[in-house]
Amino acid sequence: MSSSWVRAGGTIQSRAGGSHDGVCGICGVLRREPEINDSGVAAMLRALRHRGPDGVGGFRAPHVALGACRLSIIDVPGGGQPLSNEDGTLALVANGEIYNFIELRQELECRGHRFRTGSDCETILHLYEDHGTGCLEHLRGMFAFALWDGPRRRLMLARDRMGEKPLYLHLSPGRLTFASELRALLRCGWIDLKLDPAAVHRYFHYQYVPEPGTPVAGVRKLPAAHWLTIDAESWTVSETCYWRMLDAPPREEDPARAIRAELEELGRLVIRADVPVGIALSAGIDSSAVAALAARTYPGTLQAFSVGYPGRPATDERAEARQLAEHLRLAYHEVEISVDQVVDFFPTLVSLRDDPIADISGHGYYAVMRLARDRGVPVMMQGQGGDELFWGYPWVGRAAIETVGKAQRQARTESPAAIPAPTALATEEGNPPVAGLAQAWRWLQRRREDPPDRLRFYDMTPDYQIALREMPALYEQPFRREIAGDDPADVFTLPAPWPPVPPLMTRLICDTYLLENGIAQADRLSMASSVELRLPLVDYRLVETVIGLRKVRSDLNLPPKTWLKEAVGDLLPEWVFARPKRGFTPPVLRWHRALFATYGGLLTGGRLVEAGVLRPRKARELAEGPFPPKAIAPISFKALVLELWLRGMESAAPVLGLARTRSPAR
Repeated sequence: MSSSWVRAGGTIQSRAGGSHDGVCGICGVLRREPEINDSGVAAMLRALRHRGPDGVGGFRAPHVALGACRLSIIDVPGGGQPLSNEDGTLALVANGEIYNFIELRQELECRGHRFRTGSDCETILHLYEDHGTGCLEHLRGMFAFALWDGPRRRLMLARDRMGEKPLYLHLSPGRLTFASELRALLRCGWIDLKLDPAAVHRYFHYQYVPEPGTPVAGVRKLPAAHWLTIDAESWTVSETCYWRMLDAPPREEDPARAIRAELEELGRLVIRADVPVGIALSAGIDSSAVAALAARTYPGTLQAFSVGYPGRPATDERAEARQLAEHLRLAYHEVEISVDQVVDFFPTLVSLRDDPIADISGHGYYAVMRLARDRGVPVMMQGQGGDELFWGYPWVGRAAIETVGKAQRQARTESPAAIPAPTALATEEGNPPVAGLAQAWRWLQRRREDPPDRLRFYDMTPDYQIALREMPALYEQPFRREIAGDDPADVFTLPAPWPPVPPLMTRLICDTYLLENGIAQADRLSMASSVELRLPLVDYRLVETVIGLRKVRSDLNLPPKTWLKEAVGDLLPEWVFARPKRGFTPPVLRWHRALFATYGGLLTGGRLVEAGVLRPRKARELAEGPFPPKAIAPISFKALVLELWLRGMESAAPVLGLARTRSPAR
C-alpha cells in the first residue's frame, strides 16, 4: 500500500490491478497542523479492499491524506483515483456512480473543461470548479466523496440525496477522520471503541441505529443530502443540507404517466456500465418492474439472480423469479441456502453489515451478490424503495391515517370536553375500530397521554411496542441513568402544525427503515462481494415525482402500490400483479432456533453484560432465544446481533478494544 503514496504536495498516484469506474471505498484524514501521518489512512484502506479490489490510490499534501480503492465499472483501464482537475489544484476520491455523467461531460466540455479520463466521477471536479458546493445540484446518482481544494486549504465531504453511499466521520480537536465503513474507520488507530448508550437504546427499538447516529461514541454518519466543509487553517466547520424531499414542487399530472416517464429514463441511465449488469429478482412487483425496464434498453442479455431454501417452503420465490426471467428473456441463476450455511456464516454476516442490523433475511441478499460476482457480474440492481414510496407496508398506511386523524383533532383545538364519547370513537376519521367500552376507554387514555407533536409511526409496530415495554427491565441501572434523557420517539416527533401527512410519512419511512435497514444492508452486503449495487427506485427525481404528485392528490386510501402498478402495467404480465408480497423472506423461526442453539450462550456473561448494558440474569433469559408471537425481530435476536457485532468490532480496533464498564452481577 505505501508504495502508492506520493509526498510532493498535491501529487497523485494510483496503482491499478486485477481485470475488472466506480471507486467503492474512500477514506482520509484532515489535520489542522500541516504535518500528516498517512499510516492511519493506509490501515483504513486495507480494511476497505473488499469494496474495491481492482486498485488503490492515494493523495497527500500538507494537512490532508486521502485514499481510495477501486471497483472498475466505468473506464476500466483509465479511471483510477484519486482524480484531479486540469491544473492539479483539486483532488477527489469518490464512491459510487454518477448516472448522468455523459450528459454532464458534454455540457462541461462545451464550456471548455478538459477531461483526463472517461470516469463518471471526474465530472464532480469540473462542476466544482464552476459551482463550488453547488456542484451537488447537478449530480444524479449515488455517491459519497471527499474533495481537497488546494488553493483554499479546504476539504469538502458530500453524500447523495437518498444516502445510498455511506460516509462515517470522527471529528476531534484539530483532526477529522472519515471512511466508507465504520470498521475501516476504527482501523485508523485513534478512535476508542466505546458504546453510545442512546444509540444502543434506539437500536433495541428500531433493529438498527437511526441516522446520523452510530453505536460508537464520537462517530457519526454524514447525513444523506448533506455536505460538510472544513478549512484546514482556521478549522472552520460548515455543514449544510442541500436537498429536502418535502421541498418537491406539487405536480398536477396523471400519476401513472408521470411515474412511468421517470422510470423510463431511469431504465436507460442505471444500466450504464462497461461490465456485465444483473438484477436481484424476487417474486415482487418492485424488482420485476426494475427488471422489465432495464431489459428494454440493456445492450445484451441481462442476468437475473434469485435465492431459495431447501424443500422449497412457501417463502421460496425461485419458481416465480425464473418464470419472469424466462418471460423477459433474462439469463437466470439461483442459489439455495441451507440452515447450516446460515448458522456457520452468521458471525461473519453480522460483521460484514458494518452497522448492527437485526434483519434475519440478510443472508439471502449476501448469497445473491456472491453468486453474481462468481458469475462475473459486478453490477447489480435491486428493487428497494418501492415499498416505501408506494405504501407497500400496511402499518405505514395505518400510521398515516391515524396521524391525519390526530392532526384534524388538534386543528380543532381539542379539549377534554371536545373529545368524542367512547362509543363514537370507532367512526371518527383516523381512529382504529373500537369494540366495547373498556377497550374504547383504554384507547382514549392513550390518546390523552400522546404528546401533541408526536406522529403515529414506529410506535405502531409490535417490535417497537415490545421494546418500549420490556427494555427498561433488561438494562443495568447505571445504563438506564445514561439514557434517561433519550426518547427513541424523537425520530418521529415534529412540532405542529405538520406538513401534509402522506408526503411526511413517506419521508419518515425513507429516512428510517429504507435508509438504515434496506439501503445500508444492501450496500455492505453487495460490497462484501465487490459488487456495485444500484437501486433505481430510490432515484431522487422519482422520489420528487411521487412526493409532488402526493401533494396534489392522495393515494393513501388506494390499494398498495396502485400508482406503481398503473405505471408499469403494460410491461409485466398480469400474473406478476396477482402474486402475494414476499421479498426474499426466509424460514425465520427455523433459522432463529438454529442460531440460538449455536450462539445464544454468548449472551451469558458476554460483551453486553461486560459493557454494563444488559443485566446478567436478563442476558441469560435472552440466551434462550425467546420469540414473542407478534415480534418480527425479537429483542433476543437484536441482542444476539449486537453481541456478535461488538465482538467483530473488537477485532477491527485490536489495540483499543472495547471500553467496558463492569457492573455487579445480579
